[in-house]
Amino acid sequence: MAKTEASSLVGKLEALVEIKSSAGKFHHMVSGKPHHITKAAPGHIQGCELHEGEWGKVGTVVIWNYFHGKIESNDITNSRIDGEAKVAKERIEALEPEKNLITFRVLEGDMTKEYKSITFTIQVTPKQGGPGSIVHWLLEYEKISEEVAHPETLLQFCVEMSKGIDEYLLTEEVEIAPSVAF
Repeated sequence: MAKTEASSLVGKLEALVEIKSSAGKFHHMVSGKPHHITKAAPGHIQGCELHEGEWGKVGTVVIWNYFHGKIESNDITNSRIDGEAKVAKERIEALEPEKNLITFRVLEGDMTKEYKSITFTIQVTPKQGGPGSIVHWLLEYEKISEEVAHPETLLQFCVEMSKGIDEYLLTEEVEIAPSVAF
């Protein structure tokens, strides 16, 4: 049955990342100032350009230049070891500032060589009973064939990038004010 075949190509991956930054600050950087991620996680993101729309608005199209592969994680600059420069064109599909949630859908680029569709949902919630937050990453995808691996390395990329963003937000010279009071 075709439905059974298709379901083996469809999947979801999730990860939780504990950070020290506030949920609002982290969300604001990812949704309203993603071009600053090049400073926060230069080993992961080399460029983020506004292609269409406005930063932090549903429907906005962003072009990411990123480095995907094995990355040494003992240094916040994340030295490259084995990987390659890649590009992704993504549209903001959903944005809920009150929930610190944003969803990006990949439209074009290197990921579309392996996935018919792929979305990245990021939701940041304050930690219960203490400072800091939890970043919840959800990748939903459909592979183009059984030979394509599930995007575990992309999920790890997101986890590592979150840690770099957190460290950047904790530096004193950074002032990323959320547009909504948290």
